[in-house]
Amino acid sequence: MSQKFISPYDHQAPEGAEGWKELYPYYMVFQENLKSTEESKFFFCDSQHWPQVFKPFDAITVEFAVKCLGQYNTRQWLIPPANGIDFKIHNGYCYMSPVVVAPELIADRVPQFMERAGHYFMNWNDLLENWHKKVKTVIDDMEAVTFETLPEVIDMEWVKNGVGLDPTYFMIQNYDKMIDLCYKTWQYHFEFLNLGYAAYLDFFGFCKETFPGIPDLSIAKMVQGVEVDLFRPDEELRILSKLALELQVNNIITKHDVDSALAILAESEAGKTWLEAWEKAKYPWFNFTTGNGFYSTDKYWIEHLEIPFGYIQDYVIRLEKGETIDRPTEAIAAERERITEEYRDSIASEDAQAAFDGKLGLARVVFPYVENHNFYIEHWAMCVFWRKMRELANVFVQAGFFADPNDMFYFRREEIHQLLFDYGRGWAMGVPSIGPDYLPNEVARRKKIIDALSTAAPKPAFNEPPAVVTEPFTIMLWGITTESVQGWLSSGETTNQLKGMAASAGKVEGIARVINNPEELGLLQQGEILVTRVTAPSWAPVFGKIKATVTDIGGMMSHAAIVCREYGLPAVTGTGSASTTIKTGDLIQVDGSTGEVVILETA
Repeated sequence: MSQKFISPYDHQAPEGAEGWKELYPYYMVFQENLKSTEESKFFFCDSQHWPQVFKPFDAITVEFAVKCLGQYNTRQWLIPPANGIDFKIHNGYCYMSPVVVAPELIADRVPQFMERAGHYFMNWNDLLENWHKKVKTVIDDMEAVTFETLPEVIDMEWVKNGVGLDPTYFMIQNYDKMIDLCYKTWQYHFEFLNLGYAAYLDFFGFCKETFPGIPDLSIAKMVQGVEVDLFRPDEELRILSKLALELQVNNIITKHDVDSALAILAESEAGKTWLEAWEKAKYPWFNFTTGNGFYSTDKYWIEHLEIPFGYIQDYVIRLEKGETIDRPTEAIAAERERITEEYRDSIASEDAQAAFDGKLGLARVVFPYVENHNFYIEHWAMCVFWRKMRELANVFVQAGFFADPNDMFYFRREEIHQLLFDYGRGWAMGVPSIGPDYLPNEVARRKKIIDALSTAAPKPAFNEPPAVVTEPFTIMLWGITTESVQGWLSSGETTNQLKGMAASAGKVEGIARVINNPEELGLLQQGEILVTRVTAPSWAPVFGKIKATVTDIGGMMSHAAIVCREYGLPAVTGTGSASTTIKTGDLIQVDGSTGEVVILETA
């Protein structure tokens, strides 16, 4: 078995993707003159957050997110064992390399972290309330930005008022404002996030020391069962589904598509009552993506009402059959209290019990943010951002620059300035812009490169892994452990067994359904086991259909793990290769208590 992964410098791009590096900023790709430095680092593919090849503009999300993550770890909180995360795009995919703190420097960071993080922990609710105001202001500021086609002549009122500027000035300013607001969004994203992980990790470490041999899953169960806003969109759908039966409009909903159903419902009093509830649920809860908010191609419920409506249809059909569609919140809360009491009672010392209570209490207070921020940032804020960027793209389409608004995303964010200036320059001089003649060939060239990159799956990692993976965020969030890395290294060996994180308890057998993108979710049949690279929070409505979840990447604190625990579904995360090893139709056994997945029969 190999002891190291291929070097990124030896990993060639697929045929047809030549020249791919120029699509991304120079600091986001491996540079030849830094080969010896970069080959000394261990990089893993972050397909949990970025499972697809980046279009050049879409790389803005990894660029802003990982930079902002780093600044809080390294420069603001001084998280004792962890600095930021180095990242690169290679062959279109995102690779991460956590930057650990030298062991001899950790002790000096502890008091600084305690003082800085302590201030947030002591004032958590007030600071979090202020955070919500800040994020809502950013969303409102983005909503206020508009992009319109340049007028034939400048408005006479501008002349009378002596504005002294033209619409191209404001168009460029608005574009810069949107990029600035997106950047601000990601600053806020990480303001609290790593503190949520840090508090949990502190409790986790205390439990490991106090209760030798305690399973990771038992520790996770002690903070489960909390109400989080990330589940609200799904809850709204379930409320609407129950209301449909109460008002006896369920037949209209299950027998028609969304447009027809909404039109028919508007013709009766009962239908109007349901429509009022539907409209009320839409804002803000339908600002929810089927992806994760990181790509311009992500579909949002608010813009694709057939998606939430389809989930409601499924729920209504299940209710008509007499099934329950509620999350098992009471059972999960009872299990949380049972486990907590069991471990707490085993502590002999009163001081140790008090420490246990304090650390668990803090973890429970701050933990909801670990999921909640997703709704406000990745879903709501990024929904508005991508919508406004498509608004700008449509201006370019009307000016003949592109055939399709999505073509704009084949250009880096700084290149959009050139397009804006070209558009404004031609308008100002009364001559055609160059874009309509120049850009179609360039878009076609770049599309060909991105399509070629998309034909090859990413390598799980590059270079030599550490002998022991100790960096806590890498383990908790991505599920990358010493064992999982060894599993990746031996992934070429034929096996019917996979090992991952024991992420959510329970043992089941069922038919596998491999899902590679959200568009395939409709293929899921009742009682199947979902196998995928990574799940998105917005997939929650299908969890009532499935028996269990298996993912390629993700740790105890990944969204897949947390959501499965909250929905009472067995889950194994971080298997490395489940979505390519398992085939749709295979009979598999999933043990979410041990992290084992066995292929019992192939399709």
